[in-house]
Amino acid sequence: MRVLIVARSKRGSYAPFITEQVNALMEEGVDIQYFGVTRKGLIGYLREVPRLRKAIRVFRPDIIHAHYGLCGVLANIQRGVPVVTTYHGSDINIPKVLRLSKIAIRRSRFNIFVSQRNIDIAKPRKNFALIPCGINLDDYPYIEQSHAREQMGLTSNKKYVLFAGAFDNPIKNAPLAQAAIKLIPDAELLELKGYSRQQVATLMQAVDAFLMTSFTEGSPQVIKEALASGCPIVSVDVGDVKELLTDVKGCYMVDREVEHIKRCLEKAITGSEKTGGREVIIKKQLTNECIAHKIISIYSSVI
Repeated sequence: MRVLIVARSKRGSYAPFITEQVNALMEEGVDIQYFGVTRKGLIGYLREVPRLRKAIRVFRPDIIHAHYGLCGVLANIQRGVPVVTTYHGSDINIPKVLRLSKIAIRRSRFNIFVSQRNIDIAKPRKNFALIPCGINLDDYPYIEQSHAREQMGLTSNKKYVLFAGAFDNPIKNAPLAQAAIKLIPDAELLELKGYSRQQVATLMQAVDAFLMTSFTEGSPQVIKEALASGCPIVSVDVGDVKELLTDVKGCYMVDREVEHIKRCLEKAITGSEKTGGREVIIKKQLTNECIAHKIISIYSSVI
């Protein structure tokens, strides 16, 4: 089975959750090649058409798997190879982008959504499935908090809360998180920006809690990473977070209200045990290996 992955590329690299999914598919024997979209905007994507057609002629794929709605639009301009498109959240949650994604939804042979909330918004009529991106549990081994803090240059006399993104990303709603942290003595909010994947795994062992206050999300990978790390989580109800955190000890769903967030953070950071997050990942079949099997089944049905 030959699959051409069409996805946004920045200096030859792709989003980690895409490359990890592709690696899992390759381990199951799928022959995969990337087509990286380097231009921006609808016009920029359309200018990629000649290069995409050449890639199809050379590689001769059985399926094109596009990631994000605009890549789905690009992939579906040709009609010789069936297209599977995965929508990751921002292409559904933002109305002006959703209009373009709906073109891909109508023209793709099969559509994959990472959360039920995105399905409810997009309202696909047929040939779709709910399949979040997975993670590799081996990438998030448990280590002692003191050792993790030493590696990350953190002190032992503070309470650290890891924020779910960059402070300057307006979608992440950093001002709400910062307002709540100010009410907790000796607490510091760490920005999730500029770290390698390995450093993020270590950081999640070093902090006392993980906090998400985003306005919108699809199926946020950082929540799964925090679950795999056994890190206590405090989050607003976005994407599929509520489904993931229900009944997980040490994890709390909160309103977008400073006092509520503050109270739940205080509960989270005083806990001394790891959460049962790893068991959630296994029970819900959210490892990359399980996700790869589901996607291969879709490929087979499309072919």
